[in-house]
Amino acid sequence: MTKVRRFMEAGLERTFLACALLSIASVALMTVFIFRQGLPLFAKVSLPDFLLSTDWFPSRDPNPGYGILSFIVGSVFVTVMSLAISVPVGISTGIFLAEMAGRRFGPFLRAAVELLAGIPSVIYGLFGIAVIVPLVRMIPGGNGYSALSSSIVLAIMVLPTIINMTEVSVRSVPNELREGSLALGATRWQTISGVLVPAARSGIVTGVVLGMGRALGETMAVLLVGGNAPIMPAGPLSMVRTLTMNVITDMAYAEGTHLTALFATAIVLFVFILALNVFIQVALKRAVKESTR
Repeated sequence: MTKVRRFMEAGLERTFLACALLSIASVALMTVFIFRQGLPLFAKVSLPDFLLSTDWFPSRDPNPGYGILSFIVGSVFVTVMSLAISVPVGISTGIFLAEMAGRRFGPFLRAAVELLAGIPSVIYGLFGIAVIVPLVRMIPGGNGYSALSSSIVLAIMVLPTIINMTEVSVRSVPNELREGSLALGATRWQTISGVLVPAARSGIVTGVVLGMGRALGETMAVLLVGGNAPIMPAGPLSMVRTLTMNVITDMAYAEGTHLTALFATAIVLFVFILALNVFIQVALKRAVKESTR
């Protein structure tokens, strides 16, 4: 019996190792493929012209333009605006679920959050066309297809990530901290704001950064409501094109240097996402060091 268990454990260990190696190999292959397809662009277009120019006219003959600065600004603009909306709402909802929601209302709200997480992005985009765009057109003004509409749709999409991470992080705080704070005379709000949130900040920050990555990499929803105009966004009501929108829009007909420029755009997006992941790891390590002091 002992030999059978050892054999099964060894088999499971090798299976898990193979799955881990497969994941690493997949990431490595995608990285090599993207860089191999995109880096040849810089033999024809300088890196400053590619990153700092707004001249995106790949089909112009002669002198085509391959500047993606407006798309970078559009991606950052939409992402920051969506986080400005979703972070306060998401963190507040997560704290409410962890500390205040009762047995009746809590499960209902959690089910609604889980439902939001499972809705396809194209449905969010259609909802944006039917509801968000008309509201933006009626209240702030403009044609409705704008960075503001994209930000609102993205804020709704990233809410489940921020809410779930906040709730789990606050729930994981030891009860001794809650009880000690209340025993010292702190109110419930003082306990939450002064004890629980600081103790759970690493998980909350992780949720925010993961939401940022989701917003930065989203394509379909923002493509439907953002206007998809290759211009520098002048404000919240201006039409916008993000990095992902640029890739998906031109990929169907791009060829030659134009196609290489799209892969180079994917490299820029890949670097942004990689930087976010590195930030998460550094934040988690700092949180672990502070908690062990």
